[in-house]
Amino acid sequence: MTALAALIRRDIRIALRVGGGALIGVLFFLTVVVLMPFAVGPDLALLSRLGPAILWLGALLASLLTLDRLFMADHEDGSLDLITMSRTPLELACAAKALAHWLAAGLPLIVATPVLGLLLNLDMVATGAVALTLLAGTPALTFTGMIGAALAVTLHRGGLLMAVLVLPLSIPVLIFGVAASQAVIVGPMTFGAPFSILCALSLVSLVVGPFAAAASLRHGLD
Repeated sequence: MTALAALIRRDIRIALRVGGGALIGVLFFLTVVVLMPFAVGPDLALLSRLGPAILWLGALLASLLTLDRLFMADHEDGSLDLITMSRTPLELACAAKALAHWLAAGLPLIVATPVLGLLLNLDMVATGAVALTLLAGTPALTFTGMIGAALAVTLHRGGLLMAVLVLPLSIPVLIFGVAASQAVIVGPMTFGAPFSILCALSLVSLVVGPFAAAASLRHGLD
Protein backbone atom coordinates (compact mmCIF):
# COMPACT_ATOMS: atom_id res chain seq x y z
CA MET A 1 0.00 0.00 0.00
CA THR A 2 2.91 2.36 0.68
CA ALA A 3 4.28 1.76 -2.81
CA LEU A 4 0.86 2.40 -4.36
CA ALA A 5 0.42 5.63 -2.38
CA ALA A 6 3.87 6.78 -3.46
CA LEU A 7 3.00 5.99 -7.09
CA ILE A 8 -0.23 8.00 -6.84
CA ARG A 9 1.57 10.98 -5.29
CA ARG A 10 4.31 10.83 -7.95
CA ASP A 11 1.85 10.73 -10.86
CA ILE A 12 -0.22 13.60 -9.42
CA ARG A 13 2.89 15.77 -9.01
CA ILE A 14 3.99 15.02 -12.59
CA ALA A 15 0.51 15.73 -13.97
CA LEU A 16 0.26 19.07 -12.17
CA ARG A 17 3.57 20.32 -13.53
CA VAL A 18 3.62 22.66 -16.51
CA GLY A 19 3.18 20.41 -19.53
CA GLY A 20 2.12 17.47 -17.38
CA GLY A 21 -1.27 17.21 -19.06
CA ALA A 22 -3.76 18.08 -16.31
CA LEU A 23 -3.79 21.81 -17.07
CA ILE A 24 -4.09 21.11 -20.81
CA GLY A 25 -7.26 19.06 -20.25
CA VAL A 26 -8.88 21.75 -18.11
CA LEU A 27 -8.03 24.49 -20.62
CA PHE A 28 -9.41 22.38 -23.48
CA PHE A 29 -12.62 21.75 -21.51
CA LEU A 30 -12.93 25.47 -20.81
CA THR A 31 -12.33 26.34 -24.47
CA VAL A 32 -14.98 23.93 -25.75
CA VAL A 33 -17.64 25.19 -23.35
CA VAL A 34 -16.84 28.88 -23.89
CA LEU A 35 -16.95 28.62 -27.68
CA MET A 36 -20.22 26.67 -27.87
CA PRO A 37 -22.52 29.63 -27.00
CA PHE A 38 -20.99 31.57 -29.89
CA ALA A 39 -21.67 28.67 -32.25
CA VAL A 40 -25.22 27.98 -31.06
CA GLY A 41 -26.32 31.60 -31.02
CA PRO A 42 -28.50 33.68 -28.68
CA ASP A 43 -31.23 31.05 -28.23
CA LEU A 44 -31.04 30.52 -24.46
CA ALA A 45 -33.63 27.73 -24.44
CA LEU A 46 -31.66 25.75 -27.03
CA LEU A 47 -28.44 26.40 -25.17
CA SER A 48 -29.99 25.12 -21.95
CA ARG A 49 -31.16 21.91 -23.66
CA LEU A 50 -27.74 21.33 -25.22
CA GLY A 51 -25.82 22.27 -22.05
CA PRO A 52 -25.43 18.77 -20.55
CA ALA A 53 -24.35 17.30 -23.89
CA ILE A 54 -21.79 20.10 -24.37
CA LEU A 55 -20.33 19.61 -20.90
CA TRP A 56 -20.17 15.85 -21.30
CA LEU A 57 -18.63 16.02 -24.76
CA GLY A 58 -16.03 18.50 -23.53
CA ALA A 59 -15.18 16.26 -20.58
CA LEU A 60 -14.86 13.22 -22.86
CA LEU A 61 -12.53 14.97 -25.30
CA ALA A 62 -10.49 16.55 -22.50
CA SER A 63 -10.07 13.14 -20.86
CA LEU A 64 -9.01 11.59 -24.16
CA LEU A 65 -6.55 14.41 -24.74
CA THR A 66 -4.56 13.61 -21.59
CA LEU A 67 -4.74 9.81 -21.64
CA ASP A 68 -1.83 9.34 -24.03
CA ARG A 69 0.63 10.34 -21.27
CA LEU A 70 -0.71 7.80 -18.80
CA PHE A 71 1.98 5.22 -19.60
CA MET A 72 4.01 6.89 -22.36
CA ALA A 73 6.15 9.09 -20.08
CA ASP A 74 6.99 6.11 -17.84
CA HIS A 75 7.87 4.05 -20.91
CA GLU A 76 10.19 6.76 -22.24
CA ASP A 77 12.21 7.14 -19.02
CA GLY A 78 12.25 3.43 -18.11
CA SER A 79 9.98 3.73 -15.08
CA LEU A 80 7.41 1.42 -16.66
CA ASP A 81 9.91 -1.45 -16.72
CA LEU A 82 10.61 -0.94 -13.01
CA ILE A 83 6.88 -0.88 -12.24
CA THR A 84 6.39 -4.07 -14.23
CA MET A 85 9.23 -5.89 -12.44
CA SER A 86 8.34 -4.67 -8.94
CA ARG A 87 6.70 -6.82 -6.28
CA THR A 88 3.52 -4.78 -6.50
CA PRO A 89 0.99 -6.52 -8.76
CA LEU A 90 0.85 -4.76 -12.10
CA GLU A 91 -2.96 -4.65 -11.94
CA LEU A 92 -2.84 -2.62 -8.72
CA ALA A 93 -0.16 -0.34 -10.18
CA CYS A 94 -2.36 0.31 -13.22
CA ALA A 95 -5.33 1.05 -10.97
CA ALA A 96 -3.20 3.46 -8.92
CA LYS A 97 -2.01 5.30 -12.04
CA ALA A 98 -5.57 5.58 -13.34
CA LEU A 99 -6.74 6.93 -9.97
CA ALA A 100 -3.95 9.51 -9.97
CA HIS A 101 -4.86 10.52 -13.51
CA TRP A 102 -8.52 10.96 -12.54
CA LEU A 103 -7.62 13.01 -9.46
CA ALA A 104 -5.33 15.29 -11.48
CA ALA A 105 -7.24 15.55 -14.76
CA GLY A 106 -10.82 14.40 -14.13
CA LEU A 107 -11.68 15.95 -10.79
CA PRO A 108 -10.82 19.54 -11.90
CA LEU A 109 -13.35 19.16 -14.73
CA ILE A 110 -16.07 18.37 -12.20
CA VAL A 111 -15.05 21.30 -10.00
CA ALA A 112 -15.22 23.64 -13.01
CA THR A 113 -18.67 22.42 -14.10
CA PRO A 114 -20.80 24.70 -11.84
CA VAL A 115 -19.04 27.80 -13.19
CA LEU A 116 -19.19 26.68 -16.81
CA GLY A 117 -22.86 25.76 -16.42
CA LEU A 118 -23.65 29.45 -16.05
CA LEU A 119 -22.31 30.05 -19.57
CA LEU A 120 -24.78 27.47 -20.90
CA ASN A 121 -27.84 28.94 -19.14
CA LEU A 122 -28.16 25.99 -16.74
CA ASP A 123 -29.81 26.54 -13.38
CA MET A 124 -28.36 25.24 -10.13
CA VAL A 125 -30.35 22.00 -10.18
CA ALA A 126 -29.32 21.14 -13.75
CA THR A 127 -25.70 22.09 -13.09
CA GLY A 128 -25.66 19.93 -9.96
CA ALA A 129 -27.09 17.00 -11.93
CA VAL A 130 -24.42 17.35 -14.61
CA ALA A 131 -21.68 17.56 -11.99
CA LEU A 132 -23.05 14.48 -10.24
CA THR A 133 -23.16 12.48 -13.47
CA LEU A 134 -19.61 13.57 -14.30
CA LEU A 135 -18.49 12.47 -10.84
CA ALA A 136 -20.03 9.06 -11.45
CA GLY A 137 -19.04 8.70 -15.12
CA THR A 138 -15.57 10.18 -15.55
CA PRO A 139 -13.91 7.26 -13.69
CA ALA A 140 -15.32 5.00 -16.42
CA LEU A 141 -13.71 7.24 -19.05
CA THR A 142 -10.36 7.06 -17.26
CA PHE A 143 -10.30 3.32 -16.56
CA THR A 144 -11.59 2.47 -20.03
CA GLY A 145 -9.11 4.83 -21.65
CA MET A 146 -6.33 3.22 -19.64
CA ILE A 147 -6.78 0.06 -21.75
CA GLY A 148 -6.20 2.00 -24.96
CA ALA A 149 -3.23 3.84 -23.42
CA ALA A 150 -1.66 0.51 -22.45
CA LEU A 151 -2.16 -0.91 -25.95
CA ALA A 152 -0.66 2.15 -27.60
CA VAL A 153 2.33 2.62 -25.29
CA THR A 154 4.79 0.59 -27.38
CA LEU A 155 3.48 1.66 -30.80
CA HIS A 156 4.52 4.56 -32.99
CA ARG A 157 1.66 7.01 -33.48
CA GLY A 158 -0.23 5.17 -30.78
CA GLY A 159 -2.36 8.22 -30.02
CA LEU A 160 -4.49 7.63 -33.11
CA LEU A 161 -4.93 3.95 -32.22
CA MET A 162 -5.91 4.91 -28.68
CA ALA A 163 -8.60 7.29 -29.95
CA VAL A 164 -10.00 4.58 -32.26
CA LEU A 165 -10.11 2.07 -29.41
CA VAL A 166 -11.33 4.31 -26.61
CA LEU A 167 -14.05 6.36 -28.31
CA PRO A 168 -16.40 3.41 -29.06
CA LEU A 169 -16.03 2.18 -25.47
CA SER A 170 -16.82 5.66 -24.16
CA ILE A 171 -20.07 6.09 -26.10
CA PRO A 172 -22.27 4.23 -23.54
CA VAL A 173 -20.89 6.42 -20.76
CA LEU A 174 -21.66 9.53 -22.82
CA ILE A 175 -25.18 8.34 -23.65
CA PHE A 176 -26.24 7.56 -20.09
CA GLY A 177 -24.44 10.57 -18.62
CA VAL A 178 -26.31 12.96 -20.93
CA ALA A 179 -29.58 11.03 -20.48
CA ALA A 180 -29.41 11.33 -16.69
CA SER A 181 -28.68 15.05 -16.93
CA GLN A 182 -31.44 15.64 -19.47
CA ALA A 183 -33.92 13.81 -17.24
CA VAL A 184 -33.54 16.55 -14.65
CA ILE A 185 -33.97 19.36 -17.19
CA VAL A 186 -36.68 18.18 -19.60
CA GLY A 187 -37.74 14.68 -18.51
CA PRO A 188 -39.78 12.54 -18.97
CA MET A 189 -37.25 9.86 -18.00
CA THR A 190 -36.41 9.56 -14.32
CA PHE A 191 -32.91 10.46 -13.15
CA GLY A 192 -32.34 7.21 -11.25
CA ALA A 193 -32.37 4.68 -14.12
CA PRO A 194 -29.66 6.17 -16.39
CA PHE A 195 -27.63 7.30 -13.37
CA SER A 196 -27.64 3.75 -11.98
CA ILE A 197 -26.44 2.38 -15.32
CA LEU A 198 -23.74 5.06 -15.39
CA CYS A 199 -22.51 4.00 -11.94
CA ALA A 200 -22.57 0.35 -13.06
CA LEU A 201 -20.41 1.20 -16.08
CA SER A 202 -17.87 2.89 -13.83
CA LEU A 203 -17.78 -0.10 -11.48
CA VAL A 204 -17.32 -2.52 -14.38
CA SER A 205 -14.49 -0.44 -15.83
CA LEU A 206 -12.92 -0.20 -12.37
CA VAL A 207 -12.74 -4.01 -12.24
CA VAL A 208 -11.96 -4.84 -15.87
CA GLY A 209 -9.70 -1.88 -16.75
CA PRO A 210 -6.66 -2.67 -14.55
CA PHE A 211 -6.56 -6.34 -15.58
CA ALA A 212 -6.91 -5.55 -19.29
CA ALA A 213 -4.29 -2.78 -19.10
CA ALA A 214 -1.86 -5.00 -17.18
CA ALA A 215 -2.25 -7.79 -19.74
CA SER A 216 -1.67 -5.33 -22.58
CA LEU A 217 1.48 -3.95 -20.93
CA ARG A 218 2.90 -7.42 -20.31
CA HIS A 219 2.28 -8.39 -23.93
CA GLY A 220 3.65 -5.13 -25.32
CA LEU A 221 6.81 -5.05 -23.18
CA ASP A 222 7.78 -8.70 -23.70
